[in-house]
Amino acid sequence: MQPQSQAQPPRRRIRPRRLAAIATVTVVTLAVSTSAGTGRLAPGTTAAGPGPAGLSRSSAHGPCMISGGPEIQMSEGVPTSAGYARSTGTVRALTLMIDFSDAPGEGRALDRYAEFFPQTEEWFRTSSYGRLDYRPDTPIRDWLRMPKPFAEYGIERGAPFDPGYRNLVQDLVAAADTKVDFRSYDLLNVLVTPNAGPSALDTVLSVTFAGNAEAPVADGVPVANASFVYSRQDDGSGSYGETGYRVLPHENGHVFGLPDLYTQEGGGAVGHWDIMSEDWGANNDLLGWHKWKLGWLDPSQVHCSPATGTTEYTLTPLAREGGDKLVVVPLDGTSGYAVELRTREGNDETVCRPGVLIYKVDADVDTGMGPVTVFDSRRDSGGCTRSPNVHAELSDAAFTPGETFEDPRRGITIAVSGAGLKGDHQVRVTRR
Repeated sequence: MQPQSQAQPPRRRIRPRRLAAIATVTVVTLAVSTSAGTGRLAPGTTAAGPGPAGLSRSSAHGPCMISGGPEIQMSEGVPTSAGYARSTGTVRALTLMIDFSDAPGEGRALDRYAEFFPQTEEWFRTSSYGRLDYRPDTPIRDWLRMPKPFAEYGIERGAPFDPGYRNLVQDLVAAADTKVDFRSYDLLNVLVTPNAGPSALDTVLSVTFAGNAEAPVADGVPVANASFVYSRQDDGSGSYGETGYRVLPHENGHVFGLPDLYTQEGGGAVGHWDIMSEDWGANNDLLGWHKWKLGWLDPSQVHCSPATGTTEYTLTPLAREGGDKLVVVPLDGTSGYAVELRTREGNDETVCRPGVLIYKVDADVDTGMGPVTVFDSRRDSGGCTRSPNVHAELSDAAFTPGETFEDPRRGITIAVSGAGLKGDHQVRVTRR
């Protein structure tokens, strides 16, 4: 089938208020360059810090290491630019629970902490095949009271870093500094008391400021990578206890340099195939492209297919450790097709039609503006999932044996030619 230049309009099974909240992103981004997922830094800021793990720069992978322009916010290019937190090895996450005089913490602060841990560290361990040793630490085990009422910080959806968040970080550092050595941590998680601000069903406030070298300094280091989580991701389905934590892996994805994949239409471009697209509802993993970008795949597990002719590949399920995971078909210096095999295992609890996922990655598109587009093998089918807050239309997007994706204009065909007894799939890429 022909590739789509745009994703098909969603069958709006996701709760309307969630879609309404997502729909505000475009207006907010254009106005103040901030989305619910990531906060753009002020003009002139620079990135600093260890950055993610290095990727293979062999001649075999060179044509597939696409990149975007310097003006692109959180580009899908590889390797990820400097300034973000490390995404392999041991990463220490300072986690603080804060409240305010006009929104005092309800219950124990450690109960708020338990909403996210150990689920978040287990999610990263599973997704990274153990390559990310995510270690949360909460040296202050009570609510950390901010000196000003919440209302005085002027925090609302789309709020830029200055002045509200700068003031909040400065106050937080001052309140915590006697008990925290900020030099010992790679990132900061701020778990705000849920009664500060509106419900997430009405307005999503959770935000991340990443690579921010102009952030306030604590113990000689800038608080450059910080995620703020508000309210509770409770969709009313009764699944909050199992799925409510997923807002934090999403926000921390930004700390590692990953963009928002949802757009003004919600999850209509990627659906539930990546937690950077939909972090409500049942569990889901990251795309193989993101796992390569984060350094979780070996060079031998990623195949670049730039040459004319036909080449066959055998893909193993993305959720399983080992084996070939990703085929990239470059289109130009900024974009390419990516091919991977998704099955219902690991973090991919909602996969209802296993198969080969094919999508376009564009490194020259900003976060929240559609840098990834999944191609739907069954357009207008309505999908195969009934899980709440999962974009249904793309849930059956994967291609199965005998099905083919075609791009006649570029002379590219990607065919799923067979499946093995161990669940692997054979893929044939043809370039004319």
